[in-house]
Amino acid sequence: MPIYEYQCEACGHEHEALQKISADPLVDCPACSASELKKKISAAGFRLKGNGWYETDFKSGKKKNVVGESSSKTAKSSD
Repeated sequence: MPIYEYQCEACGHEHEALQKISADPLVDCPACSASELKKKISAAGFRLKGNGWYETDFKSGKKKNVVGESSSKTAKSSD
């Protein structure tokens, strides 16, 4: 479940809530009880970057690059 950030427009209180994607946004501020809570737009807390992170992270044995191996075999057989 994602964590959403909220900010109260009445008192400025910031709040984080763990909610389902399908859940309705929160509206009541936990600090001042006003119905002025608005969902903030924020970046994800992690970043997937770099070459081949998805190819190498869950491999077992001596497999290094499945995509590279299959494309190099195809290239050799066509020569």
